[in-house]
Amino acid sequence: MPNKVYEQQIIAIVKLIPSGRVATYGQVADLAGLPRRARLVGTVLKNATAQCLPWHRVIRACGTIAFADGSPQASEQRQCLLSEGIEINGNKIAIKNHQWQPDMYTLLYLIRT
Repeated sequence: MPNKVYEQQIIAIVKLIPSGRVATYGQVADLAGLPRRARLVGTVLKNATAQCLPWHRVIRACGTIAFADGSPQASEQRQCLLSEGIEINGNKIAIKNHQWQPDMYTLLYLIRT
């Protein structure tokens, strides 16, 4: 269980990203109430090894996979995204087609559960 409020906020947002959708590190930070803290999102995800999180749905702002091309982590993220029907060309996700845009209900009510 995350012990800091910001960790809980980030994890709550990441858990809400639905299958077949992606969010950027910055978008997760903004939605968690932590603007300009995209790197913090990466740190929390890296350290949240005991959590069952859809970490693979969080990508860079430019639409690319978050890990170095050819790394085992990049291959795992790529395979997870492809299995959810997300289009990837090279190392780039068609973010306009797959970016998560939560509605107000999701942000106000589901994040509290």
